Amino acid sequence: MDVLINVFVALHVIGIAALLGGFLTQMKAMGEGTARFGPAMLHGALTMLVTGVALVGLNQADDQAVNNVKIGVKLAILVVVLGLVYVKRDEERVDKAAFGAVGGLTAANVFIATLWT
Repeated sequence: MDVLINVFVALHVIGIAALLGGFLTQMKAMGEGTARFGPAMLHGALTMLVTGVALVGLNQADDQAVNNVKIGVKLAILVVVLGLVYVKRDEERVDKAAFGAVGGLTAANVFIATLWT
C-alpha cells in the first residue's frame, strides 16, 4: 500500500509542478497583461484534484490519520483555482488579478500541505 500511496504523491507533485510552472513561466506576460491559462495549468489542477482525492482514500484505507479540516481547506482552494482556470482557459488575455490569484492560491496550497501539521 505504501508504494501505491507514494506513486500518487509523486503524481500529485507533478500536477502541482504543471500548474505552478505554467504560472511562473508567464510572470512576464502577466506584467504585460498578456498572460493566459495554458492547457498544462488546467491538466495540472485536474491531476491535483484526482490524485488528492485518491490519496485521502488510500490513506484512510491504510488506517492512517487524515486531517479532514486541512484536506477540506486544500480542496476548497483547489476548487477555486480549477474554476478560474477552467472558465478562463479559452480567453486570449486573463486579468492580472485572476492570474495572480491562481498563482497565489496554488502557492498557498503548497504551504498548507507542508506546514500544517
